[in-house]
Amino acid sequence: MYRPVIAITMGDAAGVGPETIMKTLADPALYQRCRPLVIGDAGRLREAGRIVGRPLPIHCVDTPQQARFEAGSVDCIDLGLIPADLPFGQLSALAGDAAYRFIAKAVELVSAQQADAICTAPLNKEALHAGGHLYPGHTEMLAKLTGTPEVSMMLVAPRLRVIHVTTHIGLLDAIARIEPGLVQRTIERGHETLVRAGIARPRIGVCGINPHAGENGLFGHGEEATKIMPAVAACQARGLDVEGPLPADTLFFRAGRGDFDLVVAMYHDQGHGPIKVLGIEAGVNITVGLPVIRTSVDHGTAFDIAGKGIVDERSLQEALRQAIDLATRRDGSPAAAATTESAPA
Repeated sequence: MYRPVIAITMGDAAGVGPETIMKTLADPALYQRCRPLVIGDAGRLREAGRIVGRPLPIHCVDTPQQARFEAGSVDCIDLGLIPADLPFGQLSALAGDAAYRFIAKAVELVSAQQADAICTAPLNKEALHAGGHLYPGHTEMLAKLTGTPEVSMMLVAPRLRVIHVTTHIGLLDAIARIEPGLVQRTIERGHETLVRAGIARPRIGVCGINPHAGENGLFGHGEEATKIMPAVAACQARGLDVEGPLPADTLFFRAGRGDFDLVVAMYHDQGHGPIKVLGIEAGVNITVGLPVIRTSVDHGTAFDIAGKGIVDERSLQEALRQAIDLATRRDGSPAAAATTESAPA
């Protein structure tokens, strides 16, 4: 079985990323399925390992070819950007700049076909901006670094997958931006990702914008008819199993019981709310539309608990599992088959 190389970026060094990485990579079973390679800072990882009680040795390398990929140690491309005295839990422009550089290095590796997927620990947007990198988050940064004009955010939790038509913009701006072409491309990106994950014919439900999906024009200003219905019809004409626009409240319920493999949400909070209710500790963020698979934890830097050794590593574990299942196979083998119970992407 091919074990993909997963480039794990350390995220904001002042947050919980280093601790989640060390707890996750202490599991020897992980190495049976992939070859994890951390892009970050070796000293910070050693300190995090001590804090969480997983003092694994750090094997510093310059390239993936030098890595051992053996359980019981952590391979790391050490960029040497984090001073030993950087405090946990405090906003740092230095850490924000380093988080960007970890991502840029990971993109360099996948672009050179030296890694098969990227899995990101959390960064802090304020620190990122203070470090001189004015992106709303990982998604937009990766799109810029890979020269990708348009990407989508997909969130995965137990029993639910959600892809977003719009994300980090205000509600009024989101409604203005939604148009049939964008909705159609979002549906198609979600469909392609699920097929890649092993779901041969994904069942996709599309949310309306207004309460009751507008109820035939009773609510709103006809947004469902002008912005969503043409996209759904176009996808159906291509043979995709798509239904909508549907009332969001009942659609998420139906998806949770298994009627749909994917929900298409129109704006940030419409899609994020149900995912977070189902369990942020097991949620995964997948950037869809990039030339490489990127998965991430669905939580932030958690400065309030950083450096205390109490972080929950389950979201990173699941993000790595998703990266493994979706990674580009350089040996030409297919991605692993997905199962509904394990909430694949």
